[in-house]
Amino acid sequence: MDQTLTLPSPRQPMAATLNRSGPPGPVVLLLHGFTGSRDEMQIPSTGEGVFARTARQLAGAGYSSLRIDFRGSGESQGQMSFAESDFETQVADVLSALDWLRAQGYGPVHLLGWSQGGMIASLAAGRGAEVGSVILWNAVAEPQESFGRILGPKMLARGMAADDQETPVGITLPWGDRVKLGRQFFRQLASLDPVQEIARYRGPLMVAWGSADPLVPESSARALLAAHDGPQAAYAGPFDHAFDIHHGTRALDALIARSIAFLDGL
Repeated sequence: MDQTLTLPSPRQPMAATLNRSGPPGPVVLLLHGFTGSRDEMQIPSTGEGVFARTARQLAGAGYSSLRIDFRGSGESQGQMSFAESDFETQVADVLSALDWLRAQGYGPVHLLGWSQGGMIASLAAGRGAEVGSVILWNAVAEPQESFGRILGPKMLARGMAADDQETPVGITLPWGDRVKLGRQFFRQLASLDPVQEIARYRGPLMVAWGSADPLVPESSARALLAAHDGPQAAYAGPFDHAFDIHHGTRALDALIARSIAFLDGL
């Protein structure tokens, strides 16, 4: 069912996987999170990625899907490194993927973003991207709050205070991985407001969050819902940022099923 693709994009083509449920029709564009990739985190009990599992279940419900590696992430590296990517380059990647899908005859296109991918979905939709709906899973909506938790307050402060505008800032993540982040990442972190941007989107919106999420607080989900003026649905569960995948797939499968029900109801 999966077809690996390379999508045209400035400087660095995007690696992508198209899961077709049939002829071109409704499709879901899946947007991965910070330091993630298009299949997303591996589920220990099944060996498949969170988004790979999501795509398979979407196809079973009649929805094709496209999952992309943002430029600088996953297999979309080469001319453009992770340090050269930022929130705005990822919004541009969403627009490129939307153009490609429409050129292939797919539509309507629904955005589904997890964590930082949810923030990117909010920005793209709020700026007028032509989408059928937006689904946000544990979406970053208060960037400095969430990235203070993701990077750690000391690392965040170091990045925000860096004077060198050219040299990327080396950051050690709480789980031990080390990444380099460009100055634009921190400038945008200070200036972008996903809640303000989603307020300009009037289409259908689903916001899902976990009460045990240590990275994205419930206040983020509540703020997105409060700002949005249009059809909306809310879903809360007792799961962590990764939908408790280290304890099985029950919470994730329930979230996928709720998201499919949302799409079916449009």
